[in-house]
Amino acid sequence: MVLMTVDHASEMFNAGRFVTDAAFLYKTGTPLPILQFLIRWMTHLCAPTFVFLAGTSLALSSEKRLKAGESAASISRSILIRGLLIAALDPLWMSWAFTPGRILLQVLFAIGMSFVCMVPLRRLGNVPFAGLALAFMVFGEALTGALLRLFGGTMPLPVAVLLSGGVFGKLIIGYPLFPWLAVMILGWVFGRCLLHQNPKPTRWLMTGGVLSLTIFVLVRGINGYGNLRLFRDDRSLAQWLHVSKYPPSLSFYSLELGLMALVLSFFLRWQQGRKINSSGLLLVLGQTAFFFYLLHGHLLLLAAKSLGVTHQRGLPETFVATAAVIGLLYPACRWYRRYKNAHPNGWARYI
Repeated sequence: MVLMTVDHASEMFNAGRFVTDAAFLYKTGTPLPILQFLIRWMTHLCAPTFVFLAGTSLALSSEKRLKAGESAASISRSILIRGLLIAALDPLWMSWAFTPGRILLQVLFAIGMSFVCMVPLRRLGNVPFAGLALAFMVFGEALTGALLRLFGGTMPLPVAVLLSGGVFGKLIIGYPLFPWLAVMILGWVFGRCLLHQNPKPTRWLMTGGVLSLTIFVLVRGINGYGNLRLFRDDRSLAQWLHVSKYPPSLSFYSLELGLMALVLSFFLRWQQGRKINSSGLLLVLGQTAFFFYLLHGHLLLLAAKSLGVTHQRGLPETFVATAAVIGLLYPACRWYRRYKNAHPNGWARYI
Protein backbone atom coordinates (compact mmCIF):
# COMPACT_ATOMS: atom_id res chain seq x y z
CA MET A 1 0.00 0.00 0.00
CA VAL A 2 2.89 2.37 0.76
CA LEU A 3 4.61 1.62 -2.57
CA MET A 4 1.33 2.11 -4.40
CA THR A 5 0.84 5.49 -2.73
CA VAL A 6 4.30 6.56 -3.87
CA ASP A 7 3.36 5.74 -7.46
CA HIS A 8 0.06 7.58 -7.33
CA ALA A 9 1.56 10.58 -5.55
CA SER A 10 4.13 10.67 -8.36
CA GLU A 11 1.29 10.55 -10.87
CA MET A 12 -0.27 13.65 -9.30
CA PHE A 13 2.82 15.72 -8.37
CA ASN A 14 5.89 14.53 -10.28
CA ALA A 15 6.67 16.38 -13.52
CA GLY A 16 9.39 13.86 -14.36
CA ARG A 17 7.30 10.71 -13.89
CA PHE A 18 8.46 8.13 -16.41
CA VAL A 19 5.93 5.58 -17.67
CA THR A 20 7.08 3.30 -20.50
CA ASP A 21 5.70 -0.02 -19.25
CA ALA A 22 4.46 -1.28 -22.62
CA ALA A 23 5.77 -1.59 -26.14
CA PHE A 24 3.35 1.06 -27.39
CA LEU A 25 4.57 3.53 -24.72
CA TYR A 26 8.29 3.17 -25.43
CA LYS A 27 10.37 4.18 -28.42
CA THR A 28 13.49 2.07 -28.86
CA GLY A 29 16.60 3.95 -27.83
CA THR A 30 14.84 6.34 -25.44
CA PRO A 31 17.05 6.92 -22.36
CA LEU A 32 15.68 5.59 -19.08
CA PRO A 33 16.47 8.16 -16.33
CA ILE A 34 17.52 5.74 -13.63
CA LEU A 35 16.02 7.38 -10.51
CA GLN A 36 12.65 8.15 -12.09
CA PHE A 37 12.63 4.72 -13.69
CA LEU A 38 13.33 2.90 -10.42
CA ILE A 39 10.71 4.89 -8.50
CA ARG A 40 8.15 3.73 -11.04
CA TRP A 41 9.58 0.21 -11.33
CA MET A 42 9.55 -0.55 -7.61
CA THR A 43 5.78 -0.04 -7.58
CA HIS A 44 5.25 -2.79 -10.16
CA LEU A 45 5.25 -5.18 -7.22
CA CYS A 46 1.91 -3.77 -6.04
CA ALA A 47 -0.71 -4.93 -8.56
CA PRO A 48 0.45 -8.57 -8.86
CA THR A 49 0.64 -8.79 -5.06
CA PHE A 50 -2.83 -7.26 -4.62
CA VAL A 51 -4.41 -9.64 -7.12
CA PHE A 52 -2.51 -12.70 -5.86
CA LEU A 53 -3.44 -12.02 -2.23
CA ALA A 54 -7.04 -11.30 -3.23
CA GLY A 55 -7.16 -14.85 -4.55
CA THR A 56 -5.52 -16.16 -1.37
CA SER A 57 -7.98 -14.26 0.82
CA LEU A 58 -10.88 -15.58 -1.24
CA ALA A 59 -9.75 -19.17 -0.71
CA LEU A 60 -9.29 -18.71 3.04
CA SER A 61 -12.56 -16.84 3.59
CA SER A 62 -14.58 -19.31 1.50
CA GLU A 63 -13.27 -22.23 3.55
CA LYS A 64 -13.97 -20.38 6.81
CA ARG A 65 -17.55 -19.68 5.76
CA LEU A 66 -18.11 -23.28 4.71
CA LYS A 67 -16.88 -24.51 8.10
CA ALA A 68 -19.24 -22.03 9.78
CA GLY A 69 -22.15 -23.76 8.04
CA GLU A 70 -22.84 -21.31 5.21
CA SER A 71 -24.05 -22.91 2.00
CA ALA A 72 -21.92 -23.01 -1.15
CA ALA A 73 -24.69 -21.16 -3.03
CA SER A 74 -24.66 -18.33 -0.48
CA ILE A 75 -20.88 -18.02 -0.73
CA SER A 76 -21.04 -17.92 -4.53
CA ARG A 77 -23.73 -15.25 -4.43
CA SER A 78 -21.65 -13.15 -2.06
CA ILE A 79 -18.52 -13.47 -4.23
CA LEU A 80 -20.54 -12.50 -7.31
CA ILE A 81 -22.05 -9.40 -5.68
CA ARG A 82 -18.73 -8.28 -4.23
CA GLY A 83 -16.96 -8.83 -7.53
CA LEU A 84 -19.46 -6.75 -9.48
CA LEU A 85 -19.28 -3.98 -6.87
CA ILE A 86 -15.49 -3.87 -6.91
CA ALA A 87 -15.38 -3.83 -10.72
CA ALA A 88 -17.98 -1.04 -10.91
CA LEU A 89 -15.97 1.22 -8.60
CA ASP A 90 -13.25 1.70 -11.19
CA PRO A 91 -15.41 3.52 -13.79
CA LEU A 92 -17.79 5.04 -11.23
CA TRP A 93 -15.33 6.26 -8.58
CA MET A 94 -11.61 5.77 -9.22
CA SER A 95 -11.70 7.25 -12.73
CA TRP A 96 -12.53 10.63 -11.18
CA ALA A 97 -9.12 10.66 -9.51
CA PHE A 98 -6.85 9.05 -12.10
CA THR A 99 -8.42 9.98 -15.46
CA PRO A 100 -10.89 12.87 -15.02
CA GLY A 101 -13.28 12.99 -17.97
CA ARG A 102 -12.39 9.46 -19.07
CA ILE A 103 -13.32 5.94 -17.96
CA LEU A 104 -10.47 3.81 -16.64
CA LEU A 105 -10.62 0.06 -16.09
CA GLN A 106 -7.65 -0.93 -14.00
CA VAL A 107 -6.90 -2.99 -10.90
CA LEU A 108 -10.38 -2.88 -9.31
CA PHE A 109 -11.94 -3.96 -12.59
CA ALA A 110 -9.43 -6.82 -12.85
CA ILE A 111 -9.98 -7.97 -9.26
CA GLY A 112 -13.76 -7.61 -9.37
CA MET A 113 -14.29 -9.43 -12.63
CA SER A 114 -11.79 -12.09 -11.58
CA PHE A 115 -13.98 -12.66 -8.51
CA VAL A 116 -16.95 -13.12 -10.84
CA CYS A 117 -14.99 -15.68 -12.86
CA MET A 118 -13.94 -17.48 -9.69
CA VAL A 119 -17.54 -18.32 -8.84
CA PRO A 120 -17.58 -21.27 -11.31
CA LEU A 121 -13.83 -21.76 -11.76
CA ARG A 122 -12.97 -22.29 -8.08
CA ARG A 123 -14.50 -25.74 -8.26
CA LEU A 124 -11.50 -26.95 -10.26
CA GLY A 125 -8.79 -28.93 -8.49
CA ASN A 126 -5.56 -27.21 -7.48
CA VAL A 127 -3.32 -28.84 -10.08
CA PRO A 128 -5.45 -28.22 -13.20
CA PHE A 129 -6.35 -24.74 -11.88
CA ALA A 130 -2.72 -23.73 -11.40
CA GLY A 131 -1.87 -25.34 -14.74
CA LEU A 132 -4.52 -23.23 -16.47
CA ALA A 133 -3.08 -20.02 -15.01
CA LEU A 134 0.52 -20.90 -15.84
CA ALA A 135 -0.43 -21.93 -19.38
CA PHE A 136 -1.97 -18.52 -19.98
CA MET A 137 1.09 -16.75 -18.59
CA VAL A 138 3.35 -18.70 -20.94
CA PHE A 139 1.19 -18.78 -24.07
CA GLY A 140 -0.84 -15.57 -23.65
CA GLU A 141 1.56 -13.66 -25.87
CA ALA A 142 1.13 -16.20 -28.67
CA LEU A 143 -2.65 -15.97 -28.34
CA THR A 144 -2.53 -12.17 -28.42
CA GLY A 145 -0.34 -12.21 -31.51
CA ALA A 146 -2.61 -14.66 -33.31
CA LEU A 147 -5.70 -12.55 -32.57
CA LEU A 148 -3.94 -9.37 -33.69
CA ARG A 149 -3.22 -11.00 -37.05
CA LEU A 150 -6.78 -12.28 -37.25
CA PHE A 151 -8.26 -8.82 -36.64
CA GLY A 152 -5.84 -6.99 -38.87
CA GLY A 153 -3.71 -5.44 -36.14
CA THR A 154 -6.50 -3.80 -34.11
CA MET A 155 -8.25 -5.63 -31.30
CA PRO A 156 -12.02 -5.22 -31.07
CA LEU A 157 -13.29 -3.88 -27.75
CA PRO A 158 -14.51 -7.21 -26.27
CA VAL A 159 -11.15 -8.89 -26.98
CA ALA A 160 -9.27 -5.90 -25.57
CA VAL A 161 -11.30 -6.06 -22.34
CA LEU A 162 -10.49 -9.73 -21.95
CA LEU A 163 -6.96 -9.99 -23.28
CA SER A 164 -4.90 -7.05 -24.47
CA GLY A 165 -6.19 -3.76 -23.07
CA GLY A 166 -6.12 -0.56 -25.09
CA VAL A 167 -7.61 2.88 -25.57
CA PHE A 168 -11.05 3.28 -27.15
CA GLY A 169 -11.97 6.96 -27.18
CA LYS A 170 -12.67 7.93 -23.58
CA LEU A 171 -12.39 4.33 -22.40
CA ILE A 172 -8.97 3.17 -21.19
CA ILE A 173 -8.55 -0.56 -20.51
CA GLY A 174 -5.40 -0.71 -18.41
CA TYR A 175 -5.94 -4.13 -16.83
CA PRO A 176 -7.54 -6.67 -19.18
CA LEU A 177 -9.27 -9.54 -17.40
CA PHE A 178 -7.53 -12.78 -18.39
CA PRO A 179 -3.91 -11.77 -17.63
CA TRP A 180 -4.87 -10.78 -14.09
CA LEU A 181 -7.31 -13.64 -13.55
CA ALA A 182 -4.30 -15.92 -14.01
CA VAL A 183 -2.57 -14.20 -11.08
CA MET A 184 -5.68 -14.53 -8.88
CA ILE A 185 -5.91 -18.23 -9.68
CA LEU A 186 -2.35 -18.76 -8.43
CA GLY A 187 -3.26 -16.84 -5.27
CA TRP A 188 -6.32 -19.05 -4.78
CA VAL A 189 -4.23 -22.21 -5.13
CA PHE A 190 -1.71 -20.82 -2.66
CA GLY A 191 -4.55 -20.12 -0.23
CA ARG A 192 -5.70 -23.72 -0.55
CA CYS A 193 -2.16 -24.85 0.24
CA LEU A 194 -2.12 -22.58 3.31
CA LEU A 195 -5.21 -24.35 4.60
CA HIS A 196 -3.41 -27.68 4.56
CA GLN A 197 0.04 -26.44 5.65
CA ASN A 198 1.72 -29.24 3.72
CA PRO A 199 4.36 -28.54 2.62
CA LYS A 200 5.05 -25.37 4.63
CA PRO A 201 4.00 -22.22 2.73
CA THR A 202 7.41 -20.62 3.17
CA ARG A 203 8.97 -23.54 1.30
CA TRP A 204 6.45 -23.19 -1.53
CA LEU A 205 7.10 -19.46 -1.74
CA MET A 206 10.88 -19.73 -1.64
CA THR A 207 10.96 -22.46 -4.27
CA GLY A 208 8.43 -20.70 -6.48
CA GLY A 209 10.24 -17.38 -6.13
CA VAL A 210 13.62 -18.77 -7.15
CA LEU A 211 12.11 -20.70 -10.07
CA SER A 212 10.16 -17.64 -11.21
CA LEU A 213 13.22 -15.38 -11.15
CA THR A 214 15.19 -18.01 -13.05
CA ILE A 215 12.52 -17.92 -15.78
CA PHE A 216 12.79 -14.13 -15.81
CA VAL A 217 16.55 -14.24 -16.37
CA LEU A 218 16.13 -16.72 -19.23
CA VAL A 219 13.27 -14.86 -20.94
CA ARG A 220 14.81 -11.43 -20.54
CA GLY A 221 18.23 -12.74 -21.47
CA ILE A 222 17.06 -14.34 -24.71
CA ASN A 223 15.23 -11.07 -25.41
CA GLY A 224 12.59 -12.56 -27.69
CA TYR A 225 9.28 -14.29 -26.98
CA GLY A 226 7.86 -13.56 -23.55
CA ASN A 227 8.57 -9.82 -23.57
CA LEU A 228 5.52 -8.64 -25.56
CA ARG A 229 7.82 -6.72 -27.93
CA LEU A 230 9.29 -4.59 -25.12
CA PHE A 231 12.85 -5.80 -25.66
CA ARG A 232 16.12 -4.83 -24.02
CA ASP A 233 18.05 -2.13 -25.86
CA ASP A 234 21.26 -3.04 -24.02
CA ARG A 235 22.54 -4.88 -20.95
CA SER A 236 22.00 -2.11 -18.40
CA LEU A 237 20.06 -2.77 -15.20
CA ALA A 238 17.23 -0.45 -16.26
CA GLN A 239 16.80 -2.27 -19.56
CA TRP A 240 16.76 -5.64 -17.81
CA LEU A 241 13.98 -4.43 -15.50
CA HIS A 242 12.08 -2.61 -18.24
CA VAL A 243 9.28 -5.15 -18.73
CA SER A 244 5.74 -4.86 -20.10
CA LYS A 245 2.96 -4.34 -17.58
CA TYR A 246 0.31 -3.27 -20.13
CA PRO A 247 -0.55 -6.06 -20.67
CA PRO A 248 1.65 -8.26 -18.44
CA SER A 249 4.35 -10.19 -20.28
CA LEU A 250 5.92 -13.45 -19.17
CA SER A 251 8.99 -11.48 -18.09
CA PHE A 252 6.75 -9.20 -15.98
CA TYR A 253 4.94 -12.13 -14.36
CA SER A 254 8.14 -14.01 -13.57
CA LEU A 255 9.98 -10.99 -12.19
CA GLU A 256 7.22 -9.52 -10.05
CA LEU A 257 5.67 -12.76 -8.80
CA GLY A 258 9.15 -14.09 -8.07
CA LEU A 259 10.03 -11.03 -5.99
CA MET A 260 6.62 -11.16 -4.29
CA ALA A 261 7.08 -14.81 -3.35
CA LEU A 262 10.50 -14.19 -1.79
CA VAL A 263 9.25 -11.16 0.14
CA LEU A 264 6.20 -13.06 1.43
CA SER A 265 8.41 -15.98 2.43
CA PHE A 266 10.67 -13.62 4.37
CA PHE A 267 7.78 -11.98 6.22
CA LEU A 268 6.12 -15.29 7.04
CA ARG A 269 9.38 -16.53 8.57
CA TRP A 270 10.00 -13.23 10.32
CA GLN A 271 6.62 -13.13 12.04
CA GLN A 272 6.87 -16.67 13.44
CA GLY A 273 7.18 -16.49 17.20
CA ARG A 274 6.91 -12.69 17.25
CA LYS A 275 4.26 -10.58 18.89
CA ILE A 276 2.71 -8.43 16.18
CA ASN A 277 1.67 -4.87 17.04
CA SER A 278 -1.99 -4.71 16.05
CA SER A 279 -1.74 -0.93 15.63
CA GLY A 280 1.32 -1.06 13.40
CA LEU A 281 1.06 1.13 10.31
CA LEU A 282 1.73 -1.60 7.75
CA LEU A 283 -0.62 -4.08 9.42
CA VAL A 284 -3.45 -1.54 9.58
CA LEU A 285 -3.00 -0.53 5.94
CA GLY A 286 -2.85 -4.18 4.89
CA GLN A 287 -6.03 -5.05 6.77
CA THR A 288 -7.93 -2.08 5.32
CA ALA A 289 -6.36 -2.06 1.87
CA PHE A 290 -9.56 -1.63 -0.15
CA PHE A 291 -10.85 1.17 2.10
CA PHE A 292 -7.49 2.97 1.84
CA TYR A 293 -7.38 2.51 -1.92
CA LEU A 294 -10.80 4.07 -2.44
CA LEU A 295 -9.75 7.28 -0.66
CA HIS A 296 -6.06 7.87 -1.30
CA GLY A 297 -6.21 8.80 -4.99
CA HIS A 298 -8.88 11.43 -4.47
CA LEU A 299 -6.96 12.98 -1.58
CA LEU A 300 -3.81 13.17 -3.70
CA LEU A 301 -5.71 14.75 -6.58
CA LEU A 302 -7.40 17.26 -4.24
CA ALA A 303 -4.06 18.21 -2.68
CA ALA A 304 -2.30 18.68 -6.02
CA LYS A 305 -5.11 20.76 -7.49
CA SER A 306 -5.60 22.83 -4.34
CA LEU A 307 -1.91 23.71 -4.26
CA GLY A 308 -1.84 24.30 -8.03
CA VAL A 309 1.11 21.95 -8.54
CA THR A 310 -0.40 19.10 -10.55
CA HIS A 311 2.44 17.45 -12.54
CA GLN A 312 4.73 20.38 -11.67
CA ARG A 313 6.97 19.13 -8.85
CA GLY A 314 9.51 16.39 -8.33
CA LEU A 315 10.38 13.39 -6.20
CA PRO A 316 10.75 15.25 -2.87
CA GLU A 317 7.18 16.51 -3.13
CA THR A 318 6.10 13.04 -4.19
CA PHE A 319 7.39 11.51 -0.96
CA VAL A 320 6.00 14.35 1.17
CA ALA A 321 2.57 13.82 -0.40
CA THR A 322 2.86 10.07 0.19
CA ALA A 323 3.63 10.54 3.88
CA ALA A 324 0.88 13.13 4.29
CA VAL A 325 -1.85 10.98 2.74
CA ILE A 326 -0.82 7.91 4.71
CA GLY A 327 -0.74 9.99 7.89
CA LEU A 328 -4.21 11.36 7.23
CA LEU A 329 -5.76 8.02 6.34
CA TYR A 330 -4.13 5.91 9.07
CA PRO A 331 -6.62 6.97 11.82
CA ALA A 332 -9.52 6.51 9.39
CA CYS A 333 -8.27 3.02 8.54
CA ARG A 334 -8.02 2.11 12.24
CA TRP A 335 -11.60 3.30 12.74
CA TYR A 336 -12.80 1.37 9.71
CA ARG A 337 -11.08 -1.81 10.91
CA ARG A 338 -12.85 -1.55 14.29
CA TYR A 339 -16.18 -0.89 12.58
CA LYS A 340 -15.79 -3.81 10.20
CA ASN A 341 -14.85 -6.20 13.00
CA ALA A 342 -17.88 -5.04 15.00
CA HIS A 343 -20.24 -5.46 12.03
CA PRO A 344 -18.98 -8.53 10.12
CA ASN A 345 -22.26 -9.02 8.28
CA GLY A 346 -22.92 -5.38 7.38
CA TRP A 347 -22.08 -3.33 4.30
CA ALA A 348 -18.40 -3.28 5.27
CA ARG A 349 -17.99 -6.93 4.30
CA TYR A 350 -18.00 -5.79 0.68
CA ILE A 351 -15.21 -3.22 1.33
